[in-house]
Amino acid sequence: MRRNILYTLMLLLAVLLAAPGANAQQQDLELARQYYSQGDYDKAEDLYGRLIGNERLFYAVYPDYLKTLLAQRNYKEAEKLVRKTIKRYPGNPNFDVDLGLVYQASGNKAAAEKQFDKLLESMSPEGVIVVANTFMQNDMFDYAEKAYLRGRQLSGDQSAYTRPLIALYAYRQKTEKLIPEVLNLLQENESELGYVQSRLQQALREEENAELLEKELILRVQQHPEMLAYNEMLIWLYIQRKDFYSALLQARAVDKRTHSGGTRVLELGNISLKNDDYQGAIEAFEYIVEEYPEGPYYLLARQRLINAREEQVENTFPVDKAKIQALIADYDALLSEVGRRPEKVEVLQHMAALYAFHLDDKEKAIALLQEAINMPRANPALVAESKLTLGDIYLLKGEPWESTLLYAQVEKSNKDTPVGHEAKLRNARLSYYKGDFELAQAHLDILKMATSREIANDAMDLSLLITDNTGLDTSTVAMKEYAAIDLLIFQNKMQEALAALDAMLQKYPGHSLTDEIYFQKANLYERTGEFDLAVESLQKIVGNPQYDILSDDALYRMAYIYEENLNDKAKAQQLYNDLLVKHQGSIYAAEARKRFRRLRGDKLN
Repeated sequence: MRRNILYTLMLLLAVLLAAPGANAQQQDLELARQYYSQGDYDKAEDLYGRLIGNERLFYAVYPDYLKTLLAQRNYKEAEKLVRKTIKRYPGNPNFDVDLGLVYQASGNKAAAEKQFDKLLESMSPEGVIVVANTFMQNDMFDYAEKAYLRGRQLSGDQSAYTRPLIALYAYRQKTEKLIPEVLNLLQENESELGYVQSRLQQALREEENAELLEKELILRVQQHPEMLAYNEMLIWLYIQRKDFYSALLQARAVDKRTHSGGTRVLELGNISLKNDDYQGAIEAFEYIVEEYPEGPYYLLARQRLINAREEQVENTFPVDKAKIQALIADYDALLSEVGRRPEKVEVLQHMAALYAFHLDDKEKAIALLQEAINMPRANPALVAESKLTLGDIYLLKGEPWESTLLYAQVEKSNKDTPVGHEAKLRNARLSYYKGDFELAQAHLDILKMATSREIANDAMDLSLLITDNTGLDTSTVAMKEYAAIDLLIFQNKMQEALAALDAMLQKYPGHSLTDEIYFQKANLYERTGEFDLAVESLQKIVGNPQYDILSDDALYRMAYIYEENLNDKAKAQQLYNDLLVKHQGSIYAAEARKRFRRLRGDKLN
């Protein structure tokens, strides 16, 4: 008992005696760091030199001591320090790398490379990750890559260290190495498709990288036809590039091999239609109708096929009335085949819009919509959309109060839903048409936060149009006139709208609305098939540096008209190139690049 008490007292005495020394050493360390940060390397070196032998402080002293010696270009002492440390703590790759860094700092590149290569050669299979991480911590990414590749040799497994290599190549933007690495991973495990796509997403912003991936994928599809994941990657790549036709070709090829009922093709058709690739959508839906007449998607594909043709007809100017009547006949035939069932409310809605906006038969349109709204067991969202369309038709008839009631009814019944937001947007637009910009902005400010990107963007565009052109009292007057012209356009009163736009140009020369007026005139001329006049109006915007906001819109539209309507491919190619040079960040850049390459004769698939 007495012995234990005596031992405890002696231990406590030893601690008390050691404490002042330990405190003094800690103070010296802090002082050395202060000298180093101030650039007083001589004093820092002296203190670090005295502290380096302390086992307890070694890992705190060593890095700064080495930095101090290198800062003074005292390479001999630095080498001596590292070599002693390697003997003191063998097997730690950090110190082996430090020795190479000392050689590198001294200008002895050959000795440095020899040291790094020696570390790689002596590396054990278990030490690969540690060595690679050590190199990366020192921003030596080439040697980190060599460590992983050496690890593959040591393990005899060519798929080893795939993920760290992918991360390394992605970080360093070495796409030419990243692509085969991720595709090798996919070949090993097709369930890695999502991971591979996420790793390539950023790299594909550069067109050259997309071309590299396309070439590699096509080669691998030929070499491994049994690998469906490669086909899926090609489909995904084409969608990223908005090359929906090429995506459709791949989707059809996969579908024919797998007999999957057209699911992927239907999805491609929907994506194509949403991105205004009407012909691609038509071909996708036609494929399902022809290949799977007894399949689960047949009736849906039939309806979507007519929808796609409708979009194509409505966006091919001037709109062909005979094709509108043919569309109505197609919808009518579909209803006759399946019956006027609740799930076909959408068909009635489309027919009503065609009657009202293209054949000027508003009463027929209203009757169809009332039928849709009163359909028992109909989807509430489709009924709400039918009410919105009915509101539009009342606005077409010049009865805005009826429109307001319908829009408000839908909004109230569908709060915080996309259809409810759409109703609020239409009410905002109606307030804008009336010239009540304050009320319009109150609606639009809420809609800017809508979950639907399309609705939020439309709200933002209309809000900016109002705020940019209502800064002064005189501007408010002009804005009201412009909004009233927008209503005329909505009501298909084209010639009346054109005359009013020309009158505004005379009445308000140099007004902030001038570029909007020219752009609106171009849209109207395009809709009436007067493409030369459309180009003339667009040139007023492109040729005036003051109209920078709509400049890329106008340039793209001009190129499109030259390509699609005036059949001047050379001029279109020149204008697409101008857009790519002058407006690299434009939302039209990707489509302009695709069209430019096609006109140039590049092989896109």
